[in-house]
Amino acid sequence: MTATEAIRVVFVTAPDAETGARLARTLVEERLAACVNVVPGVRSIYRFEGKVHDDSEVLLIVKTRADRCEELATRIRVLHPYSVPEVLALAAAGGSEPYLAWVAAESSR
Repeated sequence: MTATEAIRVVFVTAPDAETGARLARTLVEERLAACVNVVPGVRSIYRFEGKVHDDSEVLLIVKTRADRCEELATRIRVLHPYSVPEVLALAAAGGSEPYLAWVAAESSR
């Protein structure tokens, strides 16, 4: 498996910056992620429980190892205030080999 194949970028939305920062810090401290960007100013329009919602949120962009995604998703479900938090993992299609190696090292057990 190449370094690129071993890395995932995971999107998670949160209701506000404080919640997003708390989630990000916990994931990094627990080595479930090497890095989490907290992006403010996201507007999410979605259907949930039969209604269309239009909410302000923050977006977490989580970088982790592919083999940590299941544990990461479980931890997010425990910590997150939403009953159905977004946890969407995408394979890294490329990138700087030194950065990918750093992500792999920092999100190791």
